[in-house]
Amino acid sequence: QVQLVESGGGLVQPGGSLRLSCAASGSIFSIYAMGWYRQAPGKERELVAATGSGGSTNYADSVKGRFTISRDNAKNTIYVQMNSLKPEDTAVYYCYAVATLTPQNRPMTYWGKGTLVTVST
Repeated sequence: QVQLVESGGGLVQPGGSLRLSCAASGSIFSIYAMGWYRQAPGKERELVAATGSGGSTNYADSVKGRFTISRDNAKNTIYVQMNSLKPEDTAVYYCYAVATLTPQNRPMTYWGKGTLVTVST
């Protein structure tokens, strides 16, 4: 199994910054992609940012220019630096990883438990 542990959430004022971290552990053979989704109260979960094994990145239009995702392959850890935060960024942020446990396994998606980000005065 793969365990994902997120950290870095909290309360921040509008215009402020936070950095979320997500560390993957377990019997991991290979990680193909990692990223972040978020879910605000009463809304569907949406992709925030993602990074592939080759370093490619993808962002939601709503966070482009404000959020930056990065990856430390040696530590199986990803980060998202969130700047110029807005109240509409308030949500639970979930980390995910697409990984295999053995060379024969098909890739599966694993999820963290989420970390709450609240942007408010």
